[in-house]
Amino acid sequence: MRKHGWMRWCPDEVVSSVTEIDPNRLKQQGVQAVLLDLDNTLVPWQRVEVPEEVRCWIESMKAAGLRLCLVSNTRRKRRLEVLAKRLDIDYVPRAFKPRRYGLRQALERLRATPEQAVMIGDQIFTDVWGGNRMAMRTILVAPLARHEFIGTRVSRLLERILLWVYRRAGLLKRGTGTGETY
Repeated sequence: MRKHGWMRWCPDEVVSSVTEIDPNRLKQQGVQAVLLDLDNTLVPWQRVEVPEEVRCWIESMKAAGLRLCLVSNTRRKRRLEVLAKRLDIDYVPRAFKPRRYGLRQALERLRATPEQAVMIGDQIFTDVWGGNRMAMRTILVAPLARHEFIGTRVSRLLERILLWVYRRAGLLKRGTGTGETY
């Protein structure tokens, strides 16, 4: 179901880290495909080292039978290719989230419908909004690092305000983590 009005930016769930997301719970919810943001979701911004706990989490997702795809707005396609190869998952470069184009590409590659997919990322105005525009389940994770693109730093203030409003209204579902670090 598509979200409208001020709900278009509301994630279905908030967690402190991707590692808090249980692949078996996703499977029980009917999820078959996982669309993943890259920067500050899986790796710190502009880095190429994948934290070991994230690497293990990705392997557990695959072991559960979930199909994964990186969906990134990064302009550094070569870096995205290297990370996708290291993690052995498909990728969509220059996705231009929150636009639907890159998300549709990922769904086609994963042979999934929006109802069978979840979008996981660290930004409300790209990852969550894009997933919500496609009527996917959305999970917001706290950013891995404070170092990030200047435009993202500006949007973080608006994100904090929205999250405060959603929490006050009782609209935010928390994952197994507290989500308080966001």
